[in-house]
Amino acid sequence: MKQKLDLETWNRKEHYNFFKQFEEPYYGANVNIDVTAAYKFVKENGLSFFLYTMYQSLAASQVIEPFRYRIEGDDVVVYDRIDGESTIPRANGTFGFGKFLFYPDFAAFNTEAIKEIERVQSNNLLELSTVNNTIRYSSLPWINFTSLSHARKFSFVDSCPKISFGKMTEHDGKRTMPLSIHVNHALVDGLHLGQYIDCYQDLLNQGI
Repeated sequence: MKQKLDLETWNRKEHYNFFKQFEEPYYGANVNIDVTAAYKFVKENGLSFFLYTMYQSLAASQVIEPFRYRIEGDDVVVYDRIDGESTIPRANGTFGFGKFLFYPDFAAFNTEAIKEIERVQSNNLLELSTVNNTIRYSSLPWINFTSLSHARKFSFVDSCPKISFGKMTEHDGKRTMPLSIHVNHALVDGLHLGQYIDCYQDLLNQGI
């Protein structure tokens, strides 16, 4: 479900009109996220670290409203729910794209996500997305990156956030993971980006 945002009463109307004209409206930030509690939780419960960190990232997007904004034609719409899409590695060295529906209950999300990973790994297709209520994820568990850019097809109008996870490292008992977030500046300002990162960190710290 989605609703149109009233552009005339939106306090960011001028900012939206300004940034939507850019050839490259995306900007990004790279931060280190504390995943100590999250790692402890998944290890104690035999869970996937990747799926858990993606789930909590999606949970944060349900909370921070600008992460549910999308540009569709001449409108800005607000989705009730944001799902995820992510690269999934295959045994032959390639990858596919998986679709991960968000459920408020992690157990339900995890069950369906495992099925989706198995489905993607059972074929060699590169299935492309046709929906907007999504965040595009990628995982680079081999790289402790400090910056990251994305391949872009500029003829394709896009407003979905892009989030990448990097290599987890440990120092003095504290585990951290680089996180890259790219967003469309017509919809998301630095304030909202900071709110999202803080919300994500709080959810990971809960370790549930």
